[in-house]
Amino acid sequence: MTKYIFVTGGVVSSVGKGITTAALGRLLINRGYKVMALKIDPYINVDAGTMNPFQHGEVFVTNDGAETDLDLGHYERFLGIELTRHSNFTSGAVYSEVIAKERRGEYLGQTVQLIPHITDEIKRRIYQLARESGADILITEIGGTIGDFETPPFVWAIRDIGREVGRENVLYIHVSLIAYLSWGEPKTKPTQHSVRALQELGIQPDILICRTRKPLTEELRRKISIFCGVPLEGVIESRDTDIVYEIPLIYEKQGLADLVIRKLNLKNNPPKLDEWREMVEKLKNPKHHVTVAIVGKYTKGSDAYISVQEALKHGGIANDTGVKIKWVDSESLPRRRDLRKVFAGVDGILVPGGFGHRGIEGMILAVKYARENKIPFLGLCLGMQCMVIEFARNVAGLKGANSTEFDPNTPHPVIDLMPEQRGIIDKGGTMRLGLYPCILDRNSKAFEAYKQPIILERHRHRYEFNNDYREILSSKGLKLCGLSPGGELVEMVELEDHPWMIGVQFHPEFRSKPLDPHPLFRAFVKAMLEYKNRKGQGERR
Repeated sequence: MTKYIFVTGGVVSSVGKGITTAALGRLLINRGYKVMALKIDPYINVDAGTMNPFQHGEVFVTNDGAETDLDLGHYERFLGIELTRHSNFTSGAVYSEVIAKERRGEYLGQTVQLIPHITDEIKRRIYQLARESGADILITEIGGTIGDFETPPFVWAIRDIGREVGRENVLYIHVSLIAYLSWGEPKTKPTQHSVRALQELGIQPDILICRTRKPLTEELRRKISIFCGVPLEGVIESRDTDIVYEIPLIYEKQGLADLVIRKLNLKNNPPKLDEWREMVEKLKNPKHHVTVAIVGKYTKGSDAYISVQEALKHGGIANDTGVKIKWVDSESLPRRRDLRKVFAGVDGILVPGGFGHRGIEGMILAVKYARENKIPFLGLCLGMQCMVIEFARNVAGLKGANSTEFDPNTPHPVIDLMPEQRGIIDKGGTMRLGLYPCILDRNSKAFEAYKQPIILERHRHRYEFNNDYREILSSKGLKLCGLSPGGELVEMVELEDHPWMIGVQFHPEFRSKPLDPHPLFRAFVKAMLEYKNRKGQGERR
């Protein structure tokens, strides 16, 4: 029988439930168990695809084309697995399914209600993932905060699962914030109230993960244990850290996995953590350092580019190199008079994905600067499109070249709407989404990076390279180094007279993992390191 672990959160949102889920999953995998993860989001959106990145962070895309919560990215990176659309669902998806069933007459004249119909659909999806994945342990994160209006149906459902499969097969973990007053005094009252709210919904947590800025004293842990009804050994400290991949090791030292294994009556196999420890050590003490400028429109206090940030770290791990990020707001870039000051000390430039015309001219300026100054460049999705536009304008002489997304009346639509996207009205789930193959030119830097002729990458876009401009742009030095199997779509481009400048129509950041860095990010960090060394040698001369 599958064992079930449910992770809830209290006091504030973004308290660390996703990282806790991922870190615990890593520890259980290292003990030889097959782990699957699930994120349930209480918002009414059917999926995350149409949500503002400023409000909710990036939209993570799975192999099968689901637009999901960014926590699935944490799960994939920590667990080293690839998830599907079944690992994320929302209130909107649940309600849509229940309403569709009612319309089909599947409830046989019943009055459809929150309980049991909505809660039954929630349980059905949880059980289905456990069954189809064949997991020994399914860890489910309940989004939102206990006490929110939206969470009770989900808490009711996971309480019910504890009753149905037996309490010995279910574990409840609550992640809560320890508040600190301005003068540094810790306060446990918010956590106590959060646990009480969970208890009122019928769940007593087995383990309490305490997110804290400072170490928890034994006295504080004892107080939390008494007032929250959690055994002292179940009060786990989760202190803030700059390296999230260190969290499994922190939890291991505190005996979290041992406690979970014991409570679920599982065999406690010896943990195999050497490879993970070695990876963390490289992150903490790299031999080299480079700086990359990320030029985007969501650079202020947002998780919109979190997979890009993590993939750069992974590329750094592969090169024993620490990667520092310099954030550059693309919208303000055209107003900056001296781009040399903006990109001073930078060893590479990256333009990530996105939508809409805001900040585009700044991204194109960044591409131009990277091209002219021979700085390593990586363009992701929108970043590739900006690379093509800049090349068309400034190298191929196509004045006014643009994407029809930004200028419908451009005289040279080098980037245009995909034919199958024309006439589509619905925005949610209608883009080119998920895993697609790409054939690489063997005489290209792209092939040098991947070291294989056929690759599979995840897509999320509506606009493509316009094939009407293939000949003229290729003749000027833009190498079309990656094409779809039939040759219909341009998936990758690079510059022939540049040390390392590559643009991709897909999102390689979604497939990168700390123990398996993505080939493109590995090659990009290597190119930045080589550029920095060349620059240093030139300065010494």
